[in-house]
Amino acid sequence: MLIIFFSIPVLVYTQQSDPKENDYNIQDSVMIKMRDGAMVSAIVVRKKDIEYALPVIFQFTIYVRDKDRDLQSLKDAADRGYIGVIAYTRGKRYSPNDIFPYEFDGNDAYDVIDWISKQKWCNGSVGMYGGSYNGFTQWAACKAQHPALRTIVPYVANRPGMGLPMENNIFINPNYEWAFYVANNKYLDTETGNDRKRFRGMMFRWWETGVAYNKMDSIDGSPNKWFQRWIAHPDFDEYWQKMAPYKNDFKQITIPVLAIDGYYNDSQNSGLYYLRELQKYNSKTPFYLIIGPYGHFGTQRGGEKIINGYKVDSVSLFDIKKITYDWFDYVLKKGKKPDILKDKINYEVMGDNEWRSASSLENMHNDFLKFYLSNIKRKEYYFLDPKMSRKNTYLIQTVDFVDRTTSNNDYYPDPIEKDEINKNNGFVFMSDPVKKSMIINGSFLGELNISINKKDVDLGVTLYELTSEGKYFHLSYYIGRASYANDITQRNLLEPDKKASIQFTNTHLVSKRIKKGSRIVVAINVNKNPFSQINYGTGKEVSSETIKDASEPLIIKWYNDSYIKIPVLID
Repeated sequence: MLIIFFSIPVLVYTQQSDPKENDYNIQDSVMIKMRDGAMVSAIVVRKKDIEYALPVIFQFTIYVRDKDRDLQSLKDAADRGYIGVIAYTRGKRYSPNDIFPYEFDGNDAYDVIDWISKQKWCNGSVGMYGGSYNGFTQWAACKAQHPALRTIVPYVANRPGMGLPMENNIFINPNYEWAFYVANNKYLDTETGNDRKRFRGMMFRWWETGVAYNKMDSIDGSPNKWFQRWIAHPDFDEYWQKMAPYKNDFKQITIPVLAIDGYYNDSQNSGLYYLRELQKYNSKTPFYLIIGPYGHFGTQRGGEKIINGYKVDSVSLFDIKKITYDWFDYVLKKGKKPDILKDKINYEVMGDNEWRSASSLENMHNDFLKFYLSNIKRKEYYFLDPKMSRKNTYLIQTVDFVDRTTSNNDYYPDPIEKDEINKNNGFVFMSDPVKKSMIINGSFLGELNISINKKDVDLGVTLYELTSEGKYFHLSYYIGRASYANDITQRNLLEPDKKASIQFTNTHLVSKRIKKGSRIVVAINVNKNPFSQINYGTGKEVSSETIKDASEPLIIKWYNDSYIKIPVLID
């Protein structure tokens, strides 16, 4: 994609600094004009009495939070010898424009960086950092990279269309209320965003009544134009592709990148997508990853002692602010590289209380455990067999979507460690005890060979360690729509009653020591719960299907030549 930029007319309004802020020059009402005429609101903080230009630390966010909080982050930059700038996405704070999350942020980030680079207090170098949406805007800024942008530090970065609001082409529900939270007004609609009772009630009413997914806002009673905009694009099409770097866009990203993520970050698929694509299209770009046992919010705080009931290793906690600014000093001021960055991939091994490093995501492991989903029954489990079973044997499952007394929601790792798992939906497979200790290290993958009596199905796979103490430790999971398994940009329906091969790789990365005597457990099922779309298998647009399309139960044959490959590091 060729994008041509023209000079950007800029109009700036400033407000006199607060006299109480003796150490800082604060401009809190800056307005920056975009090339299409939209206006973006920004705040600039500089140390007083500094007459020379400095590098700039820039945040670009949809979250207009408490002013003192945002000012403090800008003062932190100023205290460390930088200029602090925060800009709010179009439509937010003082911007008069409409709010459409994701859609304009790449071009707008370029325009804001262009404005920053022309200010007398900027030395021509800009670095960006921040988490979640702010991580996305950094990658969006790299789609057509401004020469002044010298580095990015994205934490748990979102990738619209991949991880949220859909994962492997299945729309999931948490982003429904998020749209109101960020787009109802110029700031944040915390009252609506925190109304869990309202939105959980909406989801369960949708689940119980079986109306079409695209009628969700009718059930809620408030139109949700953003939700409707998103579900109109079930393919990973140009709508999603243009929001952030896609394929060849990664070739022109040459700046150093430091990414920070978590094994239990809901949108980990998003953050690692960027790194995998960058490694694929431009392997010479210096990028680093710090990853450990963190969730979406915990990552942005440098970890938390307990996540989803699991007490993490003490060494996994780190000072994220210090590492971020040490990185900026390294890139923008020719300082020392942060000590934690021993190699490109830096990860904490759960159970070992130890950080390790690797030269690439692929080099985290040196072997695979490969298991086939056999039809050999062992008490309440089927055997996870290291040898391939006969190709034409299978297990058969009937899924009645009309029956709302049963559901599955076992993918989400909460709690991470538990005494029992649900064995009543789908099939559960268990291996023999492993003969020696090893580290499960990376993202598992596999191939599900299936046939169904319909045209489509949403599949789920959950990976556990069963310890010798009888605890199930949630390692990773996959959910995905069969019709997009070969191409996320175009739906290819299955032929009823014909065997199809569903290959998957887009699972959550993890590093965990498993001891001798532990077993590997794999649960497979059909996605059916109130927390995401329900694919009834007619082949129609899934958002328009209703429970009336479920009159005929789904019959799925799970062939025993299906397999799971688990990356391991054997010492």
